Amino acid sequence: MDKFPTTAAGFKRMEAELKNLKSVERPAIIAAISEARAHGDLSENAEYHAAKEKQSFIEGRIKELEAVTSRVEVIDVAALKGDTVKFGATVTLIDEDSEEKTTYQIVGEYEADIKRNEISITAPLARALIGKKTGDSVEVRTPKGGKSYEVLAIKFV
Repeated sequence: MDKFPTTAAGFKRMEAELKNLKSVERPAIIAAISEARAHGDLSENAEYHAAKEKQSFIEGRIKELEAVTSRVEVIDVAALKGDTVKFGATVTLIDEDSEEKTTYQIVGEYEADIKRNEISITAPLARALIGKKTGDSVEVRTPKGGKSYEVLAIKFV
């Protein structure tokens, strides 16, 4: 079985989601199914079918989170050091064409969230950044063509 690296914060979010699904969402959907069942003919009961579909999604997500959380390797990013980019690093980049600065943290694939500027260790940009130092240039292929970035800063927070 493969282990998945994850940050402590990412693991906490996965555990919180799993707890919420099991203790809040699952009981609520069971109650909704029971209520919809009381309305009579199930073959034409849209509420019942919608509730069963939601139940299926919740149960699938619970199984997925249980499988992932049982195989994660939690890495304490605050204990990491160094001057090269590796898992857990928060990297500030500048787009060499547009001069736009961005900051990303390299995290596990199951905790990545672009809204929080967290990119998966398996993402093309993250793979290109691994092993780079401040001042290095990185070439990344994107759907719109190649992009060049310069590494401005590397932190482990």
